[in-house]
Amino acid sequence: MQVNITTRHGQLSAEDKQWIESKVQRLLRYFSRIMAIEVTVELPTREKTREKPQVELLVSAEHKHDFVAKAQAETLYSALDDALAKMEQQLRKYKSRIQEHRPSESVRPEAPSEEETPG
Repeated sequence: MQVNITTRHGQLSAEDKQWIESKVQRLLRYFSRIMAIEVTVELPTREKTREKPQVELLVSAEHKHDFVAKAQAETLYSALDDALAKMEQQLRKYKSRIQEHRPSESVRPEAPSEEETPG
């Protein structure tokens, strides 16, 4: 699985990038067919000090399914946690939909037994 971390309006420290990558790796617990994860971190600029950090997750899974989750919070860590929670929910729902899509046994109405038939 490939993890790309990009930053807008600033830079992240090596520790922050490593922390983000370790948190994002946990998504494999919910869906094992993840091919790539893109994390985009938008930090507040100096001109706009009232802005909050925003995190966007783009997850690409097998068979061309893409998932997107965005979150904005007071800190980078809480924004990432919020985005991960949203992504986990999407992956769980998708996985359950795939597993429930299996063909079921054909249901045939039971033929009445010989005792029940009037005759």
